[in-house]
Amino acid sequence: MSKRLKKSSTDKALYGVCGGIAEFFGISSFVARLIFFFTASVSFWVYVFLVWTLKEKQLI
Repeated sequence: MSKRLKKSSTDKALYGVCGGIAEFFGISSFVARLIFFFTASVSFWVYVFLVWTLKEKQLI
């Protein structure tokens, strides 16, 4: 089973993008949010793109 980047369904502040990135890379979601905050001029558009394209992680 391959590991895929998905939105987090449990760790979400807005849409679960940073939570999903944190789970994928094994880092804290706080760190992922800080990275997006300090690179806001570019990461805003990346975040919007990811909100539209990432699928929601399914809870089983």
